[in-house]
Amino acid sequence: MSNTKTEEKLRELMEEYHKVGSSNLSNVPLSFDDHEHEHRNLTEKEPRRMREDPVAFMLNIGLHYQGTGWRGYQHYIGNKIFYPGFSDRIKSLILNSQKVEEVITELADRQAKKLIAVQKKKNMSDEERIKRIEKQRKRLKKELEVVAKGITDKCVSTMDDIRAVRFFAFALNNVLVRLYHQGIHIKESQWVELKRVALMAQQKKQSLILVPSHKSHIDYLVVSYIFFRLGLQIPHIVAGENLDLPIVGRLLKSCGAFFIKREWGGNPLYKTIMEEYITTLLSEGMNFECFVEGTRSRLGKLLTPKLGIIKIILDAIIDDRFSDCHLVPMSLGYDKIIETSSYANELLGNPKEKESLWGLVTNTRVLQLKWGRVDVRLGKPFSLRNWLEDQIKLRGPMDLTQMSQKSVLLKSLGYRVLSDINSVAVVMPSALLGTVLLTLRGRGVGRSELIRRVDWLIKVINAKGGQVAEFHGMSTGIVVDRTVQIHKDLIGEQKVKDLLEPTFYGINPFELSYYRNQVIHMFVEEAIVCVALYTVVKLGGSKVDQRMRYTDLLDEISFLSSLLKLDMIYKPGGVENNMRRTVRWLADNHVIEVSEDGYLEI
Repeated sequence: MSNTKTEEKLRELMEEYHKVGSSNLSNVPLSFDDHEHEHRNLTEKEPRRMREDPVAFMLNIGLHYQGTGWRGYQHYIGNKIFYPGFSDRIKSLILNSQKVEEVITELADRQAKKLIAVQKKKNMSDEERIKRIEKQRKRLKKELEVVAKGITDKCVSTMDDIRAVRFFAFALNNVLVRLYHQGIHIKESQWVELKRVALMAQQKKQSLILVPSHKSHIDYLVVSYIFFRLGLQIPHIVAGENLDLPIVGRLLKSCGAFFIKREWGGNPLYKTIMEEYITTLLSEGMNFECFVEGTRSRLGKLLTPKLGIIKIILDAIIDDRFSDCHLVPMSLGYDKIIETSSYANELLGNPKEKESLWGLVTNTRVLQLKWGRVDVRLGKPFSLRNWLEDQIKLRGPMDLTQMSQKSVLLKSLGYRVLSDINSVAVVMPSALLGTVLLTLRGRGVGRSELIRRVDWLIKVINAKGGQVAEFHGMSTGIVVDRTVQIHKDLIGEQKVKDLLEPTFYGINPFELSYYRNQVIHMFVEEAIVCVALYTVVKLGGSKVDQRMRYTDLLDEISFLSSLLKLDMIYKPGGVENNMRRTVRWLADNHVIEVSEDGYLEI
């Protein structure tokens, strides 16, 4: 399907929405009829540099200035944002909420009693003491209200002016097309389905909760750019205080970011305000983005879930603060990550370098580089309300006032999201080359052998139900050459006069392992089974002695899985089901043998 046809389909979807209004949305198309070119490069026709095509570049500036088409962001799916007074309205809802008023009253009362206890005179009557407490309480309450207002002013995003987001989209468009010159790629059917869910959510005043993988600071920008580009309500984004920089921080806030502290525990007022802010956004049907990993992965693979923000959302839906929301797992894949060198330094024990998002994306040297492509994939959106009800049916009656039982649900939700992210993650060419180069026994590999191994790895990943980046008709050889060029600081190329082809090797294996680790979730169960079997192989002896019973293997795998549970994300289904499936796959692919008497061997 051509880009023109795609735009027509998306316009038809929007027109259909305006026609049906608040009526049944069942007739809105779920997906495109034409799947010939389901993968789309969003930035394919965007001019990258003025010197390459001055006319197209200047025309593009004019289109952004005039707000032509998607650049104007006049029609989007979702409840209204970007109008004067939007942020003031949200602040008012937070400050006037019952929970914030209660915590202010409680803190004022507690502090007043402490002050009176310190100032207490022996001859003070009970009546005088009560009067003094009340006087101090009123004074402290006013002071705390000022503090609360200061917290909301600092934290709440300021999505009041559409001109800010249009300017940001223009600047971001120019940065992204230069950084990732091969484009930002999406799978169109996933986004059409998301639009359908978003249309229904808008009618019910419900939110989309975006939960992307977190590899880079660029993640924030890419997600917002795609939502702007495809006409979806831009999400409010949870970001760390380290990104609240002068000028840039204000611009990010005007486009949906809000900055939070890492630790809230010792400040009940701050904690309550942030909880109410998030709950208010969801009750108002605002799209919301948070990273379930909590921080950027320095290892290339997904991190175990951090459940603070998820807990706020789950608590709110249990308390019926809003009707429902829809979680949207997202996987972002990059040919090259801007921060990998700093990640490697951190892992080697060097002090963390102070980073600036703006510095990263506007660094002149960085902007001259060509770093390949970005692939964004969506998991199937699911209703949090329905998920909660299904869990209660599955587990039986639960007392959700008990934190121990709620923790079980929280962990289950966190790992469900991570599993969904892994299931739709795209294996990028850099991950393919990194895996091949770091599993070689020799010092390097010739080009033809490298291509053969990459082809083999692609077949294995596809056979296991994984997804490899769409090459759009390019041969594996061209993809390998382009990836080597992108990673020439990590992958060395040696040309010898007497050899017919160059030899490739890893220059920086430690940093290259970041890309290899992006494939690790595809083979973690197989690796655990093989390691468990190797425990008898390494003991030596006859071939009969180098076998293991199925029950013994299950014990070994259970131990290893428990040992690695804080580092690996396993497929859902439990240890025994995963082991049964993995053993079958390894046997079918002649990696292990299963005898008739129940023994397994490598």
